[in-house]
Amino acid sequence: MTRVSFQLQVRPELLDEYIARHTPVWPEMLAEIAAAGRRNYSLFLADGGRLVGYYETDDDAAAQAYLAASAVAARWEAEMGRFFVGLDGRPDQAATPLTEVFHLEDQLAAAGSAAGDSADPTNPSTIESDAS
Repeated sequence: MTRVSFQLQVRPELLDEYIARHTPVWPEMLAEIAAAGRRNYSLFLADGGRLVGYYETDDDAAAQAYLAASAVAARWEAEMGRFFVGLDGRPDQAATPLTEVFHLEDQLAAAGSAAGDSADPTNPSTIESDAS
């Protein structure tokens, strides 16, 4: 499974309309996102129009290709393109990806593997301490 995060800049003067367009998203577009293999998809809007998106997928290249070929996604993205600053192309294809630098479950799993069976990193009572 791959975790993908991206950012875009929404035009500040169009923020209210952008939010309204996502309340709700077209049902056929929701179906296309799911059919592409994206799940746990969220968008977060910060002050000034900075938009951060997140989704999970088993094959991001295949998900991108599916949506790039989708007539429904093409219609949605054609309508949404005007909301973004400095964007060349469709928003779903041209968003700036973010680099993941921390993921709790990955680090807990790695810590558990490094410690072997003697410590459960999610249970503080099994972790050795230098405080004694």
